[in-house]
Amino acid sequence: MERINDTLKKLAGNQDFKTRYEKQRAETLNDPDVRAFLTAHKDELSADMVERSLIKLYEYSKLSKECNRCPSLGSCINFMQGYHPELVIERGLIDIKYDKCPRKQIHDEKRKNEKLIQSLYVPKDILNATFDTVYNDDGKRMEAVNKALSYCMNFKKGDGQKALYLYGQFGVGKSYLLGAIANELALKQVSSMIVYVPELFRELKSSISDSTLNDKLEAIRTSSVLMFDDIGAETMSSWTRDEILSPILQYRMLEKLPTFFTSNFDYKGLEHHLTYSQRGEEERMKARRVMERIKYLTDPVLVEGPNRRV
Repeated sequence: MERINDTLKKLAGNQDFKTRYEKQRAETLNDPDVRAFLTAHKDELSADMVERSLIKLYEYSKLSKECNRCPSLGSCINFMQGYHPELVIERGLIDIKYDKCPRKQIHDEKRKNEKLIQSLYVPKDILNATFDTVYNDDGKRMEAVNKALSYCMNFKKGDGQKALYLYGQFGVGKSYLLGAIANELALKQVSSMIVYVPELFRELKSSISDSTLNDKLEAIRTSSVLMFDDIGAETMSSWTRDEILSPILQYRMLEKLPTFFTSNFDYKGLEHHLTYSQRGEEERMKARRVMERIKYLTDPVLVEGPNRRV
């Protein structure tokens, strides 16, 4: 049986093999990502190290990085789906290590939060909402749609841009618009958490007994983008206002984390709702304190149009 070294020597002497090898070598070394790595580490690399690492460099050049070649997580082209490569120098050679890609990180974060917080489950049509499918109704929703789209187009992590407080009558598409914003931000590899407020407060109250309250609060308050759907529809109590809602908003205000709301109330109406607990207690200062945080975090946007639920 012919030894592999002898076979390689024969291939190396083959002109066609030489031509194809040189072409592939040139394409690999001219790949923008490969070239950027070699330039950044030129003081650590020798020509021999690069030459002996060509197979790894070629492999790296064909992979998707930061999801730039993948239309979705399910269509990831990398052989380790959901993981993208990074070049590293180890033991005198260039090698590849793999980490979770942005889409995989978002996917895993959502699955973890969905297991933890049941009130994350929202109607399927909202989860699949896009700006292309938002009803405009002769322009009645146009201003709200334009402001929502403008927010997404200008979004940058950590810039402190105010989110939106979408308010209006029943069934005009506030929640649907919230879903469209979440899906548009997902295209920028930004994860959003949508919570249905009445169910969330009920769930958090029941979480006291099974000792999961703190974990749930931590997941909510630290979410990259938090969306409170239908605030004002809940039965207000001093506990939910002062021990749940207020600390969450305080943290997000200090950390400049985007926080969206939908409501049937405008600012004034929501403040009135927050003022009176289910026991009829009147606490204007505490309600005003919560509203100041909401106003700091959002710009109010009226959503108009016919009720599409009837």
